[in-house]
Amino acid sequence: MCANRLIDEIAGKVMAALDGRKQIAPISDREAGFDLEVAYAVTARVLDLRRARGERPVGRKLGFTNRNIWDEYNVYAPIWSYMYDTTVRHVDPADAEFELASVVEPRIEPEITLSLKRAPEPGMDEASLVDCLDWVAHGFEVVQSLFPGWIFNAPDTVAAFGLHGALMLGPKHAIVPANAREWLARLTSFEVQLSRNGAVVDTGHARNVLGGPLSALRNVVEVLATDKLNQPLAAGEFITTGTVTRAFPIARGETWSSAFTGAPFEGLTVRIV
Repeated sequence: MCANRLIDEIAGKVMAALDGRKQIAPISDREAGFDLEVAYAVTARVLDLRRARGERPVGRKLGFTNRNIWDEYNVYAPIWSYMYDTTVRHVDPADAEFELASVVEPRIEPEITLSLKRAPEPGMDEASLVDCLDWVAHGFEVVQSLFPGWIFNAPDTVAAFGLHGALMLGPKHAIVPANAREWLARLTSFEVQLSRNGAVVDTGHARNVLGGPLSALRNVVEVLATDKLNQPLAAGEFITTGTVTRAFPIARGETWSSAFTGAPFEGLTVRIV
């Protein structure tokens, strides 16, 4: 099958699975030539398809930046995908709801989101990157697997929207020259506790995310610099930088919450309905 036809076919399959809330067999099981290069070409094609039906890209989600989960998922390098105005919302940190029916085989992840006031450039270090930020916030990403049992290879995850289902964002904290150095330190030193129904299920440290959220941002800037189909990060985008803890399955009736030390992020409380 020619490359363009393969890209079109895969993009159509993942979009149909997304819209139908259905799971499919991993693409890598049946396409010998399906690698990361093809998968990111699918990402670009999916972006066109979603734009054509009125969805607006608002940023990028990073995945598998937490090396502690690589063995669990058999994926050994970070990935990225787009987020849309249809998948991201700001929520009341003390009283948010998430509808389980909107995703398939979902899991929840506490993450840090960075918003850009100007485009970062390849070669920037973390101190330079913090000066590119407009605000920072804590959010819960709900990830989903179009592939039953969360069994896949890395290119499958890229083609399937980076496993992105939804992002619920808490309050924004502005980054200004007067506090930029303080945030540079906080973003490598905070801890977060993740709880289900009031019981702590995991604790994560900022360093779990490739050394810190700014290091995760630095990684995707470098990756996008060599991508011939997908655009580099731009001012106005926001980037959710990957789970700080392990990701956990969610079920209707549960309440999930987060609590931070080492950074003034408001914890979120989300009821699954």
